[in-house]
Amino acid sequence: MPEACAPDAGRVRPIIDRNRCEAKGDCVRVCPYGVFAIDLLSAEDRSQLSLRGRIKTFFHGGKQAYTPKADLCHACGLCVTACPEKAISLEKISSA
Repeated sequence: MPEACAPDAGRVRPIIDRNRCEAKGDCVRVCPYGVFAIDLLSAEDRSQLSLRGRIKTFFHGGKQAYTPKADLCHACGLCVTACPEKAISLEKISSA
């Protein structure tokens, strides 16, 4: 486990900027907790893209990064640093 990671998961969640993501997979490779996956962009996500985002997605095979295991995020920030498009940010989860 990287030293900068929070001891417990679930304090933050990664947010992916759909208009920036190019599905290069660096986030998948660096995440020690398996939070990320590359998958086909959903119809709902595709409908919310800007024109530039749609063009980028087309040229990258219609795929983008997703966070199917966001609840496992330990806030180490490796994904944020690794993403060449600066498409990932970490958002604090507010406690209810």
